[in-house]
Amino acid sequence: MTSSRRRQMAIAVFLTRHGHHPGAWRQPGSAATGKPDFNYWADLVRTAERGKLDAAFFADFVGQAGDSTHAIERRHAFLDFEPLTVTAALASITSRIGLVATVNTNFEQPYALARRLASLDIISQGRIGWNIVSSLGDGAAKSFGIDQPASHAERYARAHEFVDLAKKLWDSWEDRAFDDADRTSGIYLDPDAVHPVHHRGEYYHLNSVLDMPRPPQGYPVFAQAGNSEVGRDFAARHAEMIYAAAQFIEDAQSFYADVKGRMTAYGRDADALKVMPGLSFTIGTSIQEAQDKFGALEDAVDFTGLRDLMGQDVSGYPLDGPLPDLPEPENGKGRWRQLTALARRENLTIRQLFLRFHAVRGHRVVLGTASDIADQMQDWFERGAADGFNLIPPLLPSSLTDFVDQVVPELQRRGIFRTEYEGTTLREHLGLPRPENRNVHAPPSALEAAE
Repeated sequence: MTSSRRRQMAIAVFLTRHGHHPGAWRQPGSAATGKPDFNYWADLVRTAERGKLDAAFFADFVGQAGDSTHAIERRHAFLDFEPLTVTAALASITSRIGLVATVNTNFEQPYALARRLASLDIISQGRIGWNIVSSLGDGAAKSFGIDQPASHAERYARAHEFVDLAKKLWDSWEDRAFDDADRTSGIYLDPDAVHPVHHRGEYYHLNSVLDMPRPPQGYPVFAQAGNSEVGRDFAARHAEMIYAAAQFIEDAQSFYADVKGRMTAYGRDADALKVMPGLSFTIGTSIQEAQDKFGALEDAVDFTGLRDLMGQDVSGYPLDGPLPDLPEPENGKGRWRQLTALARRENLTIRQLFLRFHAVRGHRVVLGTASDIADQMQDWFERGAADGFNLIPPLLPSSLTDFVDQVVPELQRRGIFRTEYEGTTLREHLGLPRPENRNVHAPPSALEAAE
């Protein structure tokens, strides 16, 4: 039966301590200290839940090398809680909003992570997402004692195997396995509903049954943010939410069509992936007021000390000179190509690139009234550029509060965003199917059959 319900926009919010703009921490009303405060995070997530947002997203900029502390005293650092820990705590004080935790496959083992994510999905009653990251910056490599980092392609290949193995582990129990415990007979679980995992791959091998039941969502919702060719293919194969980066609608439309077009090769329907570009916004009672508020953020950016431009140290080049020809980094290849293309197209200086691109990491910036913000979101949503947006609030908590109190009601009036949560899980919020256990209908593997 085909639903006549109008297509609904998905909205998540990427939360940080002060806000995303590098000038945010110097503004009145931002967090006064770099020390994490759980009550601050709790208030932010409750605000997002009050606005009926799909999910709150927590990044993990892990690893500060001990030999790169020059000028750190002037740097707006992401010294936030470890994502799995904070999502567990936040699950206990919220009831509907999804919670997406970033976990890097370079520093984890599939069994241990599958167990923790299953635990979190049960604790939250089906509201957990996993933002799959395979980047490996210099600081992270040094923090984890990795002397010879894997190449970009190899890290993605290992991430493919990691995710596939995690799925096998979540499928090692059928949903019904623990439904009919019988005290009289002494039968605690159905032995036919357990499927041991025998895996020997290029990067991982194990022989195990996950010691947690199958999660309420089957699998956590998979999020990803890769923009390179390899990253796009990874998204087409695995992702259910993708945090894209585009400043112009033509680029967003091209990315949207490209990634969704790749999904058929993996037997997936295009609707099983929500493309959600990042959106930085500043809201005012007029465009001028919004511009003034954003200008105050830009005026507070400190250009002294180390100048890191999307992972490249450009401190030795004139701030008001052009971007020099630099080698492509191993991390963030897609974003670096976007940055260099923008620099060449508009002949931007390094200072201008910091303000136009680096400060918002290549995402769309919209300034104006609540109606102006809603207009631009609706335009991208209806013209094949986005299924929704991952909000990048420049200044917290005020930017998020303004969005929830002013933009959300405008989107609701237009009928493109929910007025109430209709489901209880993150999958239900996003209109994503719950994955079937591959063992329920699949024949046994050759290895299982031989045992």
